[in-house]
Amino acid sequence: MSSTSQKHKEFVAEPMGEKSVNALAGIGEVLGKRLEERHYEISIAYVVLGQFLVLKKDEELFRDWLKDTCGANSKQQGDCYGCLREWCDSFL
Repeated sequence: MSSTSQKHKEFVAEPMGEKSVNALAGIGEVLGKRLEERHYEISIAYVVLGQFLVLKKDEELFRDWLKDTCGANSKQQGDCYGCLREWCDSFL
């Protein structure tokens, strides 16, 4: 299992608030821009969290949603899933 990134550690260390979608591990400027362009409401991390929760934290469904929504590759999908999963374990 790979170690978590600094971005992941920073994201899960505090409440989400109004963090940009780009603050999520696995989501950089390119994917963040795709999310905003294709789904204008997805510019804030909590909107992605909402989808994660709607999908009942199911890894396969969430990964598929990320792939279909912004073209995230397998590593990006896994990083984002892990980041949200750990955030939920800490704050929900």
